[in-house]
Amino acid sequence: MRTWWFCRRRRGSGEAGSSKTPSHASLSSCLATDPSPPDHLAVPAARRWLRFSLNLLAMSMILSASVVRVRDGLPLSASTDYEQSIGVQQCRKYFKTLSKKLAQLPDRCTLKAGQYNINFISSLGVSYMMLCTENYPCVLAFCFLDELQKEFITTYNMMRTNTAIRPYCFIEFDNFIQRTKQRYNNPRSLSTKINLADMQTEIKLRPPYQISMSELGSANGFAHSSAAEFKGTGKIPAALHQRLEPVTLPGIVSFVLSLLCGALNLIRGFHAIESLLQNESEDFSYIIAFFLGTAACLYQCYLFVYCTGWRNVKSFLTFGLICLCNMYLYELRNLWQLFFHVTVGAFSALQIQLRQPQGKSPDYSV
Repeated sequence: MRTWWFCRRRRGSGEAGSSKTPSHASLSSCLATDPSPPDHLAVPAARRWLRFSLNLLAMSMILSASVVRVRDGLPLSASTDYEQSIGVQQCRKYFKTLSKKLAQLPDRCTLKAGQYNINFISSLGVSYMMLCTENYPCVLAFCFLDELQKEFITTYNMMRTNTAIRPYCFIEFDNFIQRTKQRYNNPRSLSTKINLADMQTEIKLRPPYQISMSELGSANGFAHSSAAEFKGTGKIPAALHQRLEPVTLPGIVSFVLSLLCGALNLIRGFHAIESLLQNESEDFSYIIAFFLGTAACLYQCYLFVYCTGWRNVKSFLTFGLICLCNMYLYELRNLWQLFFHVTVGAFSALQIQLRQPQGKSPDYSV
């Protein structure tokens, strides 16, 4: 303490009456002797540093947020945007592009767009998206989205969100978005209201997938991505790891009937091969039709059990193949047999449509 005060006096007096300030060497020797300033000088410095840190955090902020239906990208609610810069307007275009591809993307993603980041999470058929500055903390961003998700699912049931037709039909949810956004943009009000430990651990164990601009501009998003690209990175596309809804009794019946039709086609195909080898008048194209029918029935069973990309489209195409095969085999089957095979194919396609991917239900600690 005495050394610090001695240095201040030497600066003021200029070393025995000299008007020159002390050299860097003399100041360095004083600070080396006792580098700690007095308490009444250290406290204001700490306060200035704390104020600088809070101002730096305040410069990073959430700009907008929206709630979108995953199935078709229908906007359900959104915050009022006051920022009209060119970068924000470009990010709004990214919002629209991402909304159309949510069904093909993982349930937690981040897109870095210049000075801004777009983060979103998806659950139970609804996606929660936000736009923030690039230096906004990732943990706070996903805590904000998680809070929106819990409030939205608590307020609106899945029936209302699935049957919504008009855009922004839940616009009253904007009030909660605005209040939450203001709270997360004010760092002084967050310290006692949220717990970052759980979200920080979850992000460390399962980090958000980083979407690149090339993936955003591709025609089908993740539809052509292979599992090898994401192995060991925690970035597996949703279609490769999503679970389907529980199996119902009609689904089990359709699965068994599809196996039965496949077995019948396979047996008739082997009989057709046997007839052909015995030099009987058997057309080789009938053999192909029987085996194609077998493959179509087995593929319907596969689509019913596993979640794949373009699953609904594949089920319709498979049903169409079953119809074509039975039309070609009209001369070898009676009307009841044809009716049975086509009906089972239609019933299986319907069950594939009804058994949709199961969303991740959040933990509400209740």
